[in-house]
Amino acid sequence: MNLAKWLGATAGRCIPKHPKTRAKWLAALAISLVLLSLPYLVRLDGKPHADWEQFLGRFHVLAVHLPIALVLLVPVLEIAGMFRAALREAAGFVLALALVACLGSVALGFLLAYGSGEAGATVTRHLWGGVVLTIGTLLCVILRPAWSSEAAHRGYPAMLGFVLLALVWTAHQGGTLTHGNNYLTEYMPAPMRNALAFGVVNAAPGSDSFYTRHIDPIFDAKCVSCHGASKVEGGLRLDSYEHLMRGGKDGRVIAEGEPERSLLLQRVTLPTSDKHFMPAEGKPPLTPTQIAWIRAWVQQGASPAATTLAGISIAEPVKEVPLQPVGDYSGLMPEIRAMDQGQGAKLVPVSSKLSDGLILNTVDAAASFGDTQLAQFDKFAPYVVEAELGRTAVTDASFDTLAKFTHLRALHLEGTAVNGAGLAKLAPLTQLTYLNLSGTKVTDATLAPLKSMKNLQRVYLFNTPAQPAPGADSAQNSQGAHDDKSSESK
Repeated sequence: MNLAKWLGATAGRCIPKHPKTRAKWLAALAISLVLLSLPYLVRLDGKPHADWEQFLGRFHVLAVHLPIALVLLVPVLEIAGMFRAALREAAGFVLALALVACLGSVALGFLLAYGSGEAGATVTRHLWGGVVLTIGTLLCVILRPAWSSEAAHRGYPAMLGFVLLALVWTAHQGGTLTHGNNYLTEYMPAPMRNALAFGVVNAAPGSDSFYTRHIDPIFDAKCVSCHGASKVEGGLRLDSYEHLMRGGKDGRVIAEGEPERSLLLQRVTLPTSDKHFMPAEGKPPLTPTQIAWIRAWVQQGASPAATTLAGISIAEPVKEVPLQPVGDYSGLMPEIRAMDQGQGAKLVPVSSKLSDGLILNTVDAAASFGDTQLAQFDKFAPYVVEAELGRTAVTDASFDTLAKFTHLRALHLEGTAVNGAGLAKLAPLTQLTYLNLSGTKVTDATLAPLKSMKNLQRVYLFNTPAQPAPGADSAQNSQGAHDDKSSESK
């Protein structure tokens, strides 16, 4: 409460003997003491409270713009008043309005933080900034009459300058809450950034490190809403490696090489009913895979620079295969239209552009459509980009024909008699990215040829001998997208 003592000492020296002026200073001192005591009397505990507090508090984001505009207008009017006296008189009125607006904004801001459970260093700084700004504006109101009458020349201009600085700092803290702590500096020119020491604040470890690519995104998705720059539960921030390793009020949360002693891992693996379970407040828990990655990272030293971890292999995202035009099949349109009038398989254009290709649709003839019927589509093979053969009578013999579908991107074979013996014949199909084998007899052994197909991104194996065991995570074991053995049926 050093500021309160300073106010008291200042009041003792500066309060004139005139009763009205003394009363103003005493009132200012009382208001200042109330403002300074408020955060201590009603602490921001990080827990939501009454709905009416949140309802009223949300008007803070609207009301806060009024004192900003009024405070900035005051020095403009004071300077203009040197040329037109009426404007100087208006400055006093605007300053009084600014004080009222500041008091209202502080009240609404406190209701917003307390009612919604917002807490953390940035929230606290923004609150104290508002308090200091309000007290400074109040002192300007008290000091201005003496300055205006030329009885004193320094106090009011100095305090007004302080208020403007406090306004900038408080507004920056508020902007940080809504836009992040680098909102103003993100696109700052490099020379200015270096001169103002904004160069490497909370810089992440190497962009290729395991922490940057896999651990930090977990924290960003699941934890930073409560443990970031805008809100800091338990004094813990997880938005940078530096903050993570620093820990919080309960001490360090990562013990390098000792996952069983790492508080963070203890909390995320507690039963969800435990009051100490994290993430709290009903947020989605970490997946077993995410916990396994964090555990392995901690076990192997929690390094900010290591690019790989022993025992952890994660398939890199597969780049989209650029689509190749299929060519002009306009000469075959009479036959395609004839198929469309019948009850058998149909060739459906993907779009009005011939180069987008055709879809082989067998819904109307699934039970009677087999290897022989598929072979009759040889002439259309180069133009087919998707073959819907699910629940038809095709067998592994169909792969001889399918190998001619050189632009095939998606192949549905779910619910067929295929056992995978002919899958090797699909290897030349470089455009194939989707293969559904759910409900077939394929095994791990018959799937082996698919490993050479680098562009194959999705293989569906629900209800097959090759279906992954429950809980198995293909992302940990796969060496490429062709091993993504999803149990999902489509």
